[in-house]
Amino acid sequence: MEDLNSLADEHLARARAAEHGRSAHLVLHDGPLRQSVIALVSGAALDEHSAPPSGSLQVLRGRVRLTAGSGDRELAAGALHGIRQERHGLVALEDAVVLLTAITAVGWPPDDKSVTVA
Repeated sequence: MEDLNSLADEHLARARAAEHGRSAHLVLHDGPLRQSVIALVSGAALDEHSAPPSGSLQVLRGRVRLTAGSGDRELAAGALHGIRQERHGLVALEDAVVLLTAITAVGWPPDDKSVTVA
């Protein structure tokens, strides 16, 4: 089990010490499910990139701007926002930490009777 508050503190400190102003940690990787804590100092950015089939961004600290062709969104601590499957980027408007949840494949779990969903 991970403590998100501790991870947020740790990676924000790392981002502040890093030349590029970013730090990230893969918290969970279970089949197609991935969750990452990403810390950015004010003004740091994740350049535009492709989105997975499904995802969400939860702001744990600070404020960010999610940039996308469908429109930019400013998100503050406590916000949870779905991410469309389109190219997007992220800019820290102030020191920020986010939890990115991504589903990297569709059709999961495989059609296999050995997989049990509780």
